[in-house]
Amino acid sequence: MLSSRSILSAGSVNGVTPGRCTRVRLSGSFLRVCLVVARRPVMGLSFIVGLVSVAAGTAMAQTWPTKPVRFIIPFPPGGTTDIVGRVVADRIGQQLGQPLVVENRGGAGGSIGAEAIAKSAADGYTLGMATVSTHGTNPATSTKLGYDPLKDFAPITNLAAVPNVLAVNPSVKAQNLAEFLKLLRDQPGKLSYASSGTGGIGHMMGELFLATTGTSMVHIPYRGAGPAINDVIAGQVPVLFDNIPSSLPHIEAGRMRALAVAAPKRLSALPAVPTFAEAGLKEVNDEAWYGIVAPAHTPEAVIRKMHDATVAALAMPDVVERLKQQGAEPIGNTPEQYAEQIRNEFDKWKRVVRERNIKLD
Repeated sequence: MLSSRSILSAGSVNGVTPGRCTRVRLSGSFLRVCLVVARRPVMGLSFIVGLVSVAAGTAMAQTWPTKPVRFIIPFPPGGTTDIVGRVVADRIGQQLGQPLVVENRGGAGGSIGAEAIAKSAADGYTLGMATVSTHGTNPATSTKLGYDPLKDFAPITNLAAVPNVLAVNPSVKAQNLAEFLKLLRDQPGKLSYASSGTGGIGHMMGELFLATTGTSMVHIPYRGAGPAINDVIAGQVPVLFDNIPSSLPHIEAGRMRALAVAAPKRLSALPAVPTFAEAGLKEVNDEAWYGIVAPAHTPEAVIRKMHDATVAALAMPDVVERLKQQGAEPIGNTPEQYAEQIRNEFDKWKRVVRERNIKLD
């Protein structure tokens, strides 16, 4: 950490003269900040402000966190975002020495919770989950969101890559994807499909599937994957586009039937279920991802400390095993790599929406 002496010494370069100093309390620590009189105001003042900012960030990182950290999951309990988030939250808290307190803020395809993250104080005490829905499909299809996916967040790391699935209620006569496509073509617009919300990944995956295959279904949005799954199991809606972790237990129990998965290869948990790519639908074969973000302008030192704690948690054997049991592959990339991944996802879905002329409800 820079001392007040080093700040004063640095202030004497480029014609900047040190003056009075004061003590500022920052996250439980005191930082000595000195006022300056600049003979070269632009260069000198910028230099001093930069040094004070570095010192402040370092001081905060040394003490952060001194209290529990709010961890917003932008979907209700029971969905994939909730499952993946809770798998890692406890272990990250152990690494940090303070718990991550999960707060489910579902609705609008994840945009309500994402907006809550974006508009929180950038002090390191509110973090949250980001998904393809919150930072890709929703922003690509809506101009009314209360946040910008690229400007309003500080990416920390991608936690895991997760396959997607097309599943149906067992009462649907189609036993495989080919029979399902025939059913859709024989009865255009007769069937409906459920998703975790308008503009979310399940919705956009469904629309992309329909546009690619030239078929039609009615979209039924829910406030998260959990409620959508419940209605598909109950037979209220016959078809579901979802992520594997939230659907897999019900597929394995026979309460739903998987017809295809979006993954690089067949899943060991569902070896008889083909990928969309195998069926000639490569455009629908992309996996989902689930990461952690902070509000924009959160101190860089805090971002790095949170990143290191998360990567350490993702390397723990029990976390790896629990994620793989859900069909998820741990990632743990750098903040810079995750920022690029978010940007690419957003750009991809903007292109898909434009080229496919996908219309929302």
